[in-house]
Amino acid sequence: MEQLDESLSRPAGVPLLAEAAVLPTLATERLTIRWLTAADVPALFAIFGDADVCRYWSHPPLADLAAASRLLAEIHAYFAARTLFQWGIARRDGGGVIGTCTLASIDAAHRRAELGFALRRDCWGRGYIAEALPALLAFAFETLGLHRLEADVDPRNEASVRVVERLGFRREGLLRERYHVLGDVQDSLIYGLLRREWAARGAKA
Repeated sequence: MEQLDESLSRPAGVPLLAEAAVLPTLATERLTIRWLTAADVPALFAIFGDADVCRYWSHPPLADLAAASRLLAEIHAYFAARTLFQWGIARRDGGGVIGTCTLASIDAAHRRAELGFALRRDCWGRGYIAEALPALLAFAFETLGLHRLEADVDPRNEASVRVVERLGFRREGLLRERYHVLGDVQDSLIYGLLRREWAARGAKA
């Protein structure tokens, strides 16, 4: 069995951010990555109610604002259980949330989580996700002490494939016909990134 870095030692089962009432805010040159609040429900609907944004997701788009409100409640409930950390992405020059980034399926005992991200359609092509995710990875590996991150990507989603591969994630397998969404059968590419691989990339930068 692989030895974990001593710097990552943490009693098995201790929740991450156990004392925190909300997620900490992360910042990049253009973005604020922050806790989601009730004021962000319309923004969540603008993102996850868009069929183009959800084209390659494992669930259909949100139907209405009430569904977005329920999504926010689920995000907060999962944070309370310390199984999912989902931040809103906002531009530092003003305006509401334009996307989200997520650490899901968090397993404190095994120090792993699954990476997720979404961006409002009119904000595509501006490098916002490529800017936000390195800050999230640094938080996951340095602050939370995670050992492994995973990403589950539809192979047809070429933009997301490029994003995770540029971050250093390695393709580890293809799960055929894993999801069935509104009559669409979807395959799933599984990617993984280990802390030592992420650290080595940083040392070369």
